[in-house]
Amino acid sequence: MIEVMKIGELANLTGVQVETIRHYEREGLLPHTRRSEGNYRVYDETHEKRLSFIRRARDLGFSLDAVRDLLALADDRSKPCGAVDAIASGHLAEVERKIEDLAAMRDELRRVIGSCQ
Repeated sequence: MIEVMKIGELANLTGVQVETIRHYEREGLLPHTRRSEGNYRVYDETHEKRLSFIRRARDLGFSLDAVRDLLALADDRSKPCGAVDAIASGHLAEVERKIEDLAAMRDELRRVIGSCQ
């Protein structure tokens, strides 16, 4: 039997705020769940795993659209892994561009700091 939990329990288990869970449901990243007799949302292990994936992807800086695409690929195992690689490669390129921008900013700040007399 699959253990069920309320939204607060899911939030505590995954480290995701309750309102963020509701947002992910509205965005279609998490499937809507059934309600208990007391009208509480009821979640299970499937929701926990999916939410943990979403949190990890967001921690890595993926946009919601990229997370949505990754979830769609995970949901349809018949699609090639190359699609996942393409999304991750695109994100890596963006991260590397940001690193270059930050390094240039750091170098400029060092120059400014060193030139003030």
